[in-house]
Amino acid sequence: MDEINSKKVIITYWLEMAEQSLQSAASELESGRYHFAVNRLYYAYFYSASAVLLQSGHRFTKHSGVRGALHSHLVKTGKLDKEWGKFFDIVFENRQRGDYTEFITFEKEQVRYLLEKSKSFVQELQRLLGANIQEEDDRINTSV
Repeated sequence: MDEINSKKVIITYWLEMAEQSLQSAASELESGRYHFAVNRLYYAYFYSASAVLLQSGHRFTKHSGVRGALHSHLVKTGKLDKEWGKFFDIVFENRQRGDYTEFITFEKEQVRYLLEKSKSFVQELQRLLGANIQEEDDRINTSV
């Protein structure tokens, strides 16, 4: 498999994982396991951001790398609204607190709100990914 097709397969995989993470978060929310819902919401962000960044040639092995690249390659360049960057940070921090802080609690309505915003975030990154793919196709077609 060539590099371009390999990249497309990985991007598709990350997007599928983002969708599964959203579904898992909804299930955890309905089951009253709010910590786990927040964890899954963060991973929806992580996977969808990883897909967009990989499409642009950036690949990271650490969560901090994805977080930093989201800000430097997407938010600061204006490709992604700064409010989405702030929201990524909120979900990241909530996931950190939920996973590593004892006795932290999340409220059902708080997690429900995060879930709805997270669905919109993933959709926005899918839109951005589609725009990036179109730009790449246009660039290839004009150079031929």
